[in-house]
Amino acid sequence: MARRDTGTDDPRVRVRPGKGSRPRTKQRPTHKDAVTGMVTRIDRGHYRIRLDDPRLTADGSGDITAMKARELGRGKIVVGDRVAVVGDTSGRKDTLSRLVRIEERATLLRRSAEDGDAADTERPVVANAQLLVIVTAVADPEPRPRMIDRYLVAAYDAGMEPLLVLTKTDLAAPSALLALYEPLGVRALLTRLDPASSSTASRAGEGVQAVREAVARRTSVLVGHSGVGKSTLINALVPGAERMTGHVNEVTGRGRHTSTNLQALELPGGGWVIDTPGVRSFGVSHVSSADVLRGFPDLAAQAQDCPRGCTHEAGVLDCALDQWASETGSVSTTSAVTIKDDADAPTSSPLAQRRARLESFRRLLAPSLEAEDPVPSSHRHQGA
Repeated sequence: MARRDTGTDDPRVRVRPGKGSRPRTKQRPTHKDAVTGMVTRIDRGHYRIRLDDPRLTADGSGDITAMKARELGRGKIVVGDRVAVVGDTSGRKDTLSRLVRIEERATLLRRSAEDGDAADTERPVVANAQLLVIVTAVADPEPRPRMIDRYLVAAYDAGMEPLLVLTKTDLAAPSALLALYEPLGVRALLTRLDPASSSTASRAGEGVQAVREAVARRTSVLVGHSGVGKSTLINALVPGAERMTGHVNEVTGRGRHTSTNLQALELPGGGWVIDTPGVRSFGVSHVSSADVLRGFPDLAAQAQDCPRGCTHEAGVLDCALDQWASETGSVSTTSAVTIKDDADAPTSSPLAQRRARLESFRRLLAPSLEAEDPVPSSHRHQGA
């Protein structure tokens, strides 16, 4: 190869080859010797992983720490991801494995940022979970139905089953809140937690055994805004978790953030619960109205008779869902409602149930429609 012109004839001057002359390949190593596991915690670029075969670690726990391989690029790895690692899998102090592959995800819980320059940017939260446990207090702090609605939308989008856990039911009646979600077929469990108690048995309170049975041998994600008793519930489900608990501010009525990072905790009888930090908001602008509709198979079947481009909002002309809601017949839901210790649970006729289900569905649809078209719904109807 001809020597590069450097502007001098001195043979002692060595010139490094340009980047264009370096051999490049798009073929990545297969890493056939890689072992698999689940990401349980992420801390400043370090990934805590529980190996499928705990015998590979020196202490038999299966827990190792890994760094992401450069070949994976900037792809986001989240808690719950199934991954493959190579290198030192002993888990001894100051050892690191190399995370070389992310396995295909069965589910992915996502949220949208709502503030700042990253507004509307989609962010993955947790992978491969089957159950989204929405924890909310019936009082102290007051429940936030719009937040619950957004969690439900995110669950339907991710293909996860939602479970509503109402805490502090000794402070107020849960009937009004249950009435909002009964038409959607969302399973609901009631608990009475005592975060001030020093013993685990007393702290668990009433109703926690039903939650324990619901999450057993599954991977579940607990979500909820600050102060609802999420960390207290985690401590009752996982002995030794020692998640920090807080109190509600008497002036603002808001709780203090106690969980600061996502962490997967193993349940004694098998399965995992993933604790998430309390949040003030949970954006769902990444979820389209069609994605929400797919969470309701009975309504999706009826919507096939709607005019093309129908938004399914109240007041839209010729929406087939309005005709369905005016006909008598049984209501099919995606999951049965379970209500514990609530003698005042609402009951209604089949026709009223259909109307309530449609109204509840349209309430969930609102955030997605606003993201797709910020024009007020009243203006959209005028143009119909």
